[in-house]
Amino acid sequence: MDKICWGIIGCGDVTEKKSGPALQKIEDSSLVAVMRRTGELAKDYAERHNVPRWYDQAAELINDPEVNAVYIATPPSTHKKYTIMAAEAGLPVYVEKPMARNHKEAQEMIRVCEENGVQLHVAYYRRAMPRFLKIKELIDSGAVGEVRTINIRLTQPVREDEKNENDLPWRVIPEIAGGGKFLDLASHTLDLFDYYFGPIESASGFAVNQGDFYPAEDNVVMSFSFENGIQGIGSWTFNAYHELDQNEIIGSKGRLLFSSFSEEAIIIENEGGRQEIEFAYPEHVQQPLLTKVVASLLGEGKSPSTGKTAARTTAVMDKIIAAYYN
Repeated sequence: MDKICWGIIGCGDVTEKKSGPALQKIEDSSLVAVMRRTGELAKDYAERHNVPRWYDQAAELINDPEVNAVYIATPPSTHKKYTIMAAEAGLPVYVEKPMARNHKEAQEMIRVCEENGVQLHVAYYRRAMPRFLKIKELIDSGAVGEVRTINIRLTQPVREDEKNENDLPWRVIPEIAGGGKFLDLASHTLDLFDYYFGPIESASGFAVNQGDFYPAEDNVVMSFSFENGIQGIGSWTFNAYHELDQNEIIGSKGRLLFSSFSEEAIIIENEGGRQEIEFAYPEHVQQPLLTKVVASLLGEGKSPSTGKTAARTTAVMDKIIAAYYN
């Protein structure tokens, strides 16, 4: 391929700014078709984003002769289905996170893509964002010494739309999401630490539902250790009185504080004192990663987020919520 011509399956909110426009701005990349089950919504998206064609059937987009790569931006319940459809048609795939509802589905996606000789990438875009690359640089340079432990804390109040049992958002419906907001949000942070420190070797924890607003878990705690011996603990609460988004990396000579989802300053404390480092998000947060994905598809580089790296995070989350669903 000398140019990547994308088709999006599921052109919903996540594609409006985070990713869709970036496909048009990256060199040797274009967005040529979009699909949504409601045709009028697909047509509206195509008109607003200057996309030549729209469809209301995934098979029609996959069979579009100009489409040579597929971006799957549907909820997790259809990630495996559409990945397999695209792969069997010989098309490489970029799929939203979490990669799948569970590790079994993730492994099936990897297998089918390998059998058909197509690349599989996953939208853990923090692996390429300048803000999070700066944190990796600080860690690798020894700014906090040898890393000893990690603390993750995320709390959010229950949202109003999560209180309507007759019209719940898909992120808290296990049949669609694979679990609750733990899978949707914790996956970003756990994948990022996989990028920083390598695979998590062991993990244990508890998942419960304390608010009883929806069927999925709303409170998760876990402890984990990486293959390199670094240990960590995490807590995710989605029925709290306040919002908190804080990751702490404690080393032998200092510590780093940063958030996963906001643009708050990165804080580093060590023998040199306390420093705050400001990093604004890019206009399209997925563009840095998508640029690397395009390069990989063109044979000119590598993507840091693949099906195999993403499946590791899915496996860890599976283990933590397994008892809640069994």
